[in-house]
Amino acid sequence: MIRSILIGALAIGVVGTSYWGYKEHQEKNAVLINAENTYQRAFHDLNFHMDALEEKIGSTLAMNSRSSLSPALAEVWRLTSEAQNDVGQLPLTLMPFNKTEEFLSNIGSFSYRVAVRDLDEKPLSEDEYETLKKLHNHSNDIKNELRKVQAMVIDHNLRWMDVELALASESEPQDNTIIDGFKTVDKQVEGYSEVNWGPEVNQLNEKKQNLSKNIEGEELSEKEAKQHVLDFLDIDKNASIDITTTGKDSKYQAYSLSIENPENKSSVNLDVTKKGAKPIWILMDRKIGKQKLSLNEAANKATNFLKEHDITNMEISESSQYERMGVFTFVYQQGDVTIYPDAVHIKVALDNGDITGYESIEYLTNHHERKVTDPTISRNEALEQVNPNVQIMEEGLGVIKNDLGEEVLCYEFMGTIENETYRIFVNADTGREERVEKMDGTEMNYDTM
Repeated sequence: MIRSILIGALAIGVVGTSYWGYKEHQEKNAVLINAENTYQRAFHDLNFHMDALEEKIGSTLAMNSRSSLSPALAEVWRLTSEAQNDVGQLPLTLMPFNKTEEFLSNIGSFSYRVAVRDLDEKPLSEDEYETLKKLHNHSNDIKNELRKVQAMVIDHNLRWMDVELALASESEPQDNTIIDGFKTVDKQVEGYSEVNWGPEVNQLNEKKQNLSKNIEGEELSEKEAKQHVLDFLDIDKNASIDITTTGKDSKYQAYSLSIENPENKSSVNLDVTKKGAKPIWILMDRKIGKQKLSLNEAANKATNFLKEHDITNMEISESSQYERMGVFTFVYQQGDVTIYPDAVHIKVALDNGDITGYESIEYLTNHHERKVTDPTISRNEALEQVNPNVQIMEEGLGVIKNDLGEEVLCYEFMGTIENETYRIFVNADTGREERVEKMDGTEMNYDTM
């Protein structure tokens, strides 16, 4: 009798384990299939946008009037943005593809600058026309190389998941067909040094290259960085820590740490700069309990966290709640001007106030005291550019980055239309409507830290 029961129980256990294994296998396959489909879509979209980009640049060579040339160049700018977005969705972060991305960025900056200026007053120069011809030839080269890769992907039924595995495995030679194809594209782009982007685009690139130099402090060893992180997070010194160095092609030189903290049954992953061990991002993984804190109390926790780590003169620009988590964006306040590029993002657990998420790359790379000049146009002149149906609730001055990544001083108007809240930025020098943002979540006003 007992033997029969044990055999039955064992059989049920085997069936249950098999079913669990089958379900887990199904779920894993579903995730892999979804990732593969996403990669395939992004790759074929990239080819489509590069085809369209080459064609649109070619058509601009036959144009001269502002009425046709400006919209065409604006479309070139849009297509380069789409192509950059496609590249960003592919698993190429471990493979050098920065020359191609930089080339696309420069095409966008060049076309945008020409598109928005008055071409009747300042028509296309001979140098700019020569630049357009070279861009047309080079974009055609890139298009053809990508088509070769696309043909191989289709003919041989290649998988992008294999690319991801090949890139992640440092022990295996990276001879994947897709990887080789993209390396060829990037190597070819590296030879396009003769393109004359003009002084404005060159100056913009110099500013981008200097971003990492904004991070100050003495370069620390791995041991010193570990101790700094333990102090920063107030974690027991006996916690288990794994530390590695980011690759040489990373946007910043940093240490990546993984911490197992048995004290509160959590794991913490973060990157810190080699200089000064300043946290770039932090992510705590633990089970969030029943909500005990309000969003306002969580905001105070986040505010105090920044104060404790000497990040001052910050105010909350956005806040929202997702399940049992408060999410806040802080921006720097210089006098009465809000500096939006100097941003820090924080997530707070609403059960006990733990900082479970932190991201400060914008603040670290952008923060400095600006020389803010007085607006050229008046507040009323700026308000004339705002949709008259918007009911203005708040207003002020703010510095934002425009579509070219340049910092511009704007009048900022917060208002509502049809029960939706919007933040509208009007350039304080030109009167141009730079940006309109729909505000999600709960907006709150707090005193400056």
